[in-house]
Amino acid sequence: MKQSDNPADPFKKALAEATKVMADDAELSVTFTVDPPGLTNDAVRLPQVSRRMTRDEVFLARGVADALALRHKFHDAATHNRYVPEGQMARDIYEAMELARCESMGARIMPGTATNIDATIAAEADRRSFSLIKDSPNAPLAEAAGYLVRHLATGRDLPEGAQNVMNLRREFIEGQAADTLRDLDTSLSDQKAFARLARQVIDDLGFGDQLGEDPDMDDQNPDDEAQADDDQVQEEGSEESQEGAEDADADPEQSQDETLDQTEAQVSMDDLADMEMGDEAEMPEGDAPMDPPPPAPFSDADPNYQVYHPEHDEEIRAEDLAEPAELERLRAYLDQQLEPLKGAVGRLANKLQRRLQAQQNRSWEFDLEEGILDAGRLARVIVSPTTPLSFKREKDTEFRDTVVTLLIDNSGSMRGRPISIAAICADVLARTLERCQVKVEILGFTTRAWKGGQAREKWLNDGRPQQPGRLNDLRHIIYKSADAPWRRSRPNLGLMMKEGLLKENIDGEALEWAHRRITSRPEARKILMVISDGAPVDDSTLSVNPANYLEKHLRDVIAMVEKRKAVELLAIGIGHDVTRYYERAVTITDVEQLAGAMTEQLASLFDTDPRARARFAGIRKAG
Repeated sequence: MKQSDNPADPFKKALAEATKVMADDAELSVTFTVDPPGLTNDAVRLPQVSRRMTRDEVFLARGVADALALRHKFHDAATHNRYVPEGQMARDIYEAMELARCESMGARIMPGTATNIDATIAAEADRRSFSLIKDSPNAPLAEAAGYLVRHLATGRDLPEGAQNVMNLRREFIEGQAADTLRDLDTSLSDQKAFARLARQVIDDLGFGDQLGEDPDMDDQNPDDEAQADDDQVQEEGSEESQEGAEDADADPEQSQDETLDQTEAQVSMDDLADMEMGDEAEMPEGDAPMDPPPPAPFSDADPNYQVYHPEHDEEIRAEDLAEPAELERLRAYLDQQLEPLKGAVGRLANKLQRRLQAQQNRSWEFDLEEGILDAGRLARVIVSPTTPLSFKREKDTEFRDTVVTLLIDNSGSMRGRPISIAAICADVLARTLERCQVKVEILGFTTRAWKGGQAREKWLNDGRPQQPGRLNDLRHIIYKSADAPWRRSRPNLGLMMKEGLLKENIDGEALEWAHRRITSRPEARKILMVISDGAPVDDSTLSVNPANYLEKHLRDVIAMVEKRKAVELLAIGIGHDVTRYYERAVTITDVEQLAGAMTEQLASLFDTDPRARARFAGIRKAG
């Protein structure tokens, strides 16, 4: 048998065997692949190790192998699925705590695994920039819960970024679930008991509405429960009747006195109510106390749209969310993605520029004594030679000055390629429009935290009132104001590449915010273009409100904007068709499309000619 010349093969073979031993499964299949690591019933996928065998590759492979082997050994899928919650946030916390349980069990039995797994935790924390998070609402709650379970079960400190996330959330978690977490040690080795503990922690943290039905209720006999309840009710009723009879027999005068006291109290309350009503009746007209005016509706589009606690919403400039050096670095990364597309970008820019400038010079003055010879009127000279020649001259019409707002979805679903496409589209459109003396504003919208921020925490502390409305803290970002020059705002677009920025999206309020900003501008023509990948989503809000709460508000805002007609509303869908919301919209699935028919469609969005719009609608339907 020919010996492999890959220096990484002996390490991979040894790691595969160690993984099988640790998982206590000699038949387990272990492979190394460029696909994401994972675990099935009979196979483990580990990250690829190159010939160079760098230190990071080796530590990452070891850590992933240990983590997956321990999960295979200590985790029972049937038990896990029995207790898994229904809601997304509750499920995330449940999954993170179960992963921490398996790895903590391994650390207790085989302390060497803890060091290896720390390497994977550190790598993930670095990838998600956990060490840069400063505020507790921005620290992911599910990961913090898992980190806290690890720390309490093993007594080990975590890598820097993970430790930061745990510390930011620790006071909140322990403040809500300290009593439950005291049973952690006793339940760690029993997955069923731990699953119940995890569900109780989730309830303590305020996500009990996402747990679904209690699976342990299935183990009880409903008939037995009903019979026990009936017996208890009968016993309590009998005892109360007996006590009431004994009290009456013991002191009938006391019972009569109590009845008279109650009657007198009722008469006194009735007299007081009559007196108050009489005072109101006798009060001169105009002297009645003024009721405080009702609060103004939060949304102009829908007076019934509610926001539970807007005090922590923020409108912030992009340069306040990152240091200048970081913005330059992120902008350089975006420029690398723009490099292969220079040709497409140039074609789109030129077409847009021609289209807009063509609207500025499009009328003529006729029957002039000098200018360009009007060939259309030469027939009159031929018929009547004494008729003087007619000339024409192009008239500079007063082109309506225009402002364009680009509103960009900064939600987590845009992470990766979609947000790059959105940033590139904004870059191209902004540079091109400013060439045509069209002012451009670039805005972004997301939330300050995942799964609800300080608004949700206040809602929990207030006793979870029903139908609270929007239940997260908004973050509206100004990348470029309309009056700022492009060269000064150019680095700000790089912020969209920042890890950890993209969270939830509440489109309706963002669109209403952008609409208010652009309508206050002095320009004659106003265009608002939304760049998004689909419907609004905020798990915290949707878990306690109707499922269509945010989508209905978005539709109401769109209807309001189109009814008022002060602003032209356009949209670009990134990877998703958004025409179910916006009448004038195009869809882009990759930046390369800018070079083809998409160039024509984007340019058509800016047409004011109804015939051109009709042609655009035909292109869109055909596409």
